[in-house]
Amino acid sequence: MVTVQRLEKSFAKREVLRALDWSVPAGRVIGLLGRNGAGKTTLLRCLLGLSPIDGGEISLFGVPMTEPGGERMHRIGFVPQTFDLFPWMKVRAYLDFTAAFYARWNRSLTDRLLGDWQLDPKQKIGQLSQGQRQKLAIVRAIAPEPDLLVLDEPVASLDPQARRAFMAELLELMRGPDKTVIFSTHITADLERAEADIALLRDGRIQFTRPLAELRARLRRVVFMRESGWSQAPVVAGLLKAGIKGPRAELLVEDPMPESLQALAAREGATVQIETPTLEDLFVELA
Repeated sequence: MVTVQRLEKSFAKREVLRALDWSVPAGRVIGLLGRNGAGKTTLLRCLLGLSPIDGGEISLFGVPMTEPGGERMHRIGFVPQTFDLFPWMKVRAYLDFTAAFYARWNRSLTDRLLGDWQLDPKQKIGQLSQGQRQKLAIVRAIAPEPDLLVLDEPVASLDPQARRAFMAELLELMRGPDKTVIFSTHITADLERAEADIALLRDGRIQFTRPLAELRARLRRVVFMRESGWSQAPVVAGLLKAGIKGPRAELLVEDPMPESLQALAAREGATVQIETPTLEDLFVELA
């Protein structure tokens, strides 16, 4: 669905994306994680040809993005972090206007979503709340029944009930075998609800893309404790990150081996605990 090779992007001599490689297969829901300023919005805009790249190659649906636009854009839905919806237009008129630009447009879906999400078709967009405008932007993006749906913080302005309803609707609509969703978010509960694959953007590169279930099953927090403290954290097999907090040495470890950890703790005169971190904990540790 998406292939990126050695993507480069800088702003005012600040390198944001550096030699970034990424492959996204069809039929997956991908949650793009990264700290503020990591380049998530930049990456999504580069994927869609909305921001020029400084180097590298991008392909969508197997076709190089040398000339953004054309027929493949009918297969893409996009909700940007900030969106311009003509404030003088009424909701229905805006959707009818937008529909004219797409080869496919599911009018029965838009009618149902307007009702379910309590959007008045006769109301002017300028009179909508921020959350209502975001709902309208989402309706606009999914009405063409896209094969690739890209969302940049899509539920930031929605209350928890609306977020839950949106995620349920999104997963139902994109259930087809060739439908792909890429969305950036800081709301880890949404990633868990979607059972998304997690793509971590850090230091200008995609560090990994892995199923959430795999991360849950294989990553553990290992805590060594001893009163004398630590000059440096113990080194163990599968170590991803380590830190020291007073008498605690906290390690993020992939596939820890309990017997080896117990033996190491005995040699170091320490105790050891193996904990299962939440997704939010993992995000903090890895990002």
